[in-house]
Amino acid sequence: MGGDGVLELIATLRARVAALVDTRAAGDPTAGDPLRGLYITEETARRIAAEPVRTVGHDALDTLPDAPSTPPGTAAVLPDTVATLPGTGGSDRLAALTRSFGLSALDAHILVAALAPDVDRGFEALYGYLNDDVGRRRATVALALDLAGTGPFDPAARDRFHAAAPLLSGGLLVVEDADRPLPGRALRVPERLVAHLLGDDSRLDAELLGVGVELLPPTGAEAPRSASEAGTLGARVAAAGPVTVHLRERVPGAATDSVVAALREAGRPVLRYRPECVDVATARALLREARLRGAAVVVEPLPPQPTPLVRLLASSGATVVLAGTDAPDPRWAPDAELLALDAPDGATVPGDLWHRELGERDGDFDLESATAPYRLSGDQVRRAARSARALAAFEGTEPTLAHVQRSARLVSAPLLDSHARRIRPAVGFADLVLPDGPLGMLHELTGRARDRDRVLGEWRLRTGGGRGRGVVALFAGESGTGKTLGAEVVAGELGLDLYVVDLSSVVDKYIGETEKNLERIFVEVDRTDCVLLFDEADAVFGKRSEVKSSHDRYANLESAYLLQRLESFAGIAVLTTNLRANIDEAFTRRLDLVVDFPFPDAAQRVALWHSCLAGTPKADDVGEEITRCAAEFELAGGAIRSAAVTAGYLAAARGTTVTGADVRAGARREYEKAGRLVLDAGMPWAP
Repeated sequence: MGGDGVLELIATLRARVAALVDTRAAGDPTAGDPLRGLYITEETARRIAAEPVRTVGHDALDTLPDAPSTPPGTAAVLPDTVATLPGTGGSDRLAALTRSFGLSALDAHILVAALAPDVDRGFEALYGYLNDDVGRRRATVALALDLAGTGPFDPAARDRFHAAAPLLSGGLLVVEDADRPLPGRALRVPERLVAHLLGDDSRLDAELLGVGVELLPPTGAEAPRSASEAGTLGARVAAAGPVTVHLRERVPGAATDSVVAALREAGRPVLRYRPECVDVATARALLREARLRGAAVVVEPLPPQPTPLVRLLASSGATVVLAGTDAPDPRWAPDAELLALDAPDGATVPGDLWHRELGERDGDFDLESATAPYRLSGDQVRRAARSARALAAFEGTEPTLAHVQRSARLVSAPLLDSHARRIRPAVGFADLVLPDGPLGMLHELTGRARDRDRVLGEWRLRTGGGRGRGVVALFAGESGTGKTLGAEVVAGELGLDLYVVDLSSVVDKYIGETEKNLERIFVEVDRTDCVLLFDEADAVFGKRSEVKSSHDRYANLESAYLLQRLESFAGIAVLTTNLRANIDEAFTRRLDLVVDFPFPDAAQRVALWHSCLAGTPKADDVGEEITRCAAEFELAGGAIRSAAVTAGYLAAARGTTVTGADVRAGARREYEKAGRLVLDAGMPWAP
């Protein structure tokens, strides 16, 4: 039954109001005064003063025709229509409201009396007459209780207007005019409740617009979107009835999306709330909306200092899911039963969400493999997909791998600018010149980053001890052998940004500050997607030493912290060092891969020269000179790149192409910079 039941109640109430008007008018000599209600005459004042005091149990409606008798402190039940209130088997909206909010019969009468002027304009004039004030056209506390068969003299009736009583605590009734005595205070029903009782639930409450509340309608009994542990958790929450759950996540939103999907598949609408701060008024409106709709409430993430919000939601009697990355505080809601659950590690969004959001494609790239490195929530996936579609439409193409990766990076970018330098990868495996062994290990590193959820999660190949799902590699080799370039290639292959830790902003002379700075970096990388590079890692991950002074002790504490932190790390990190022996062996055990970057031999140096000069205009003799320089000058890849840049500048200054002489000049300069002896052809000892 929609709003028809409420209208029938209003019609019944009108008859009772008319009877009360007749009763009042019969004993009021000023009833015919056209100015009645605008002033009080001396005669009226004397008459009111002479009236006997009402006592508990005396019903002003007893003189009405067919008025029911009511025991003290209870409401006279409106005939017929209100027979559908709780306990009578009715199914209209008012009956459902009384069940959901725990209203008594008296509460229902008060609510109907307060609601009447919002539905039937005629009640304004009637209430103005009964209030003896033409300017007061809403029901007052005294008038509502009179119509219900009791009055403000009854303590049980007055208690229905207490702030903790269901009408006010549930947000169903507003008592105005706080400066007046209680019997004279006006009653108002929020417009959202009026619309609900009339059968309209098409829109959210106006109080919930623009504050981060989203209504997600039920999806019905569809096939489960995910068979993961997170999906199982969501099914349990959906089947548990009214329950308050705190869900601790490592990646914000990942497990929450599965819970939301399970609730919607179970036929429950969901109100998802993303608060920026604690707003109790919004929370009350949110709970009222949830109870009107029979919806579950999902708050994610919790704002700082959420105690007032959690206490209100935990005692609501609705299904509430609170999500965040921090552990719940028992002081939030000490009197409520708050279930603290940890989201399953590796909980991710359903695998086909990217496909659903991006639609049908021509299959030019493997979408599942391309998006595997990103640990995004469902909301982030949807935003990234929208961004990718918009970018592709702007360029007049279908979404490509570059569009998807760029959009995913934007929604999952870490906030590391104060401690790290971002590098947007612009190289790939084709730019690397390495032997097959190290090259294969770099490919394995990218595979580990893509497949870690399957191997460590689904296949349960991760041991206990609170270990994370991070991928950590050590790149060892002489300066210039391509360690940093290798990290950039890995990041580019995964479609992630590379963040190089700025040691000057991390290492601090004050005890404990270095660890705090490192913890900020690790926490940020844990929750986002990027590749973290500790260049010259010896400075941070060096060997522990024998304690001979307080400095040694605190240096060892720093190393101990790093050893523990790497155990729980969930991101992707690369450490580079020029001397592998400087790295503590305890760190080595925690590494997934150790890749040695060898000094290039002559053949590899030729390949490096050609790779560095691939985009420059070259003279015919450059190829032969490269072969000779590669044999004569033993340069690492970084030095060869610098030599190629020098050759380019020499050619640009002349306005010609790069010649063999330019190549040799660049190679000689790098050799001299390294303090190496360069032989000239004119020297007697030169070959």
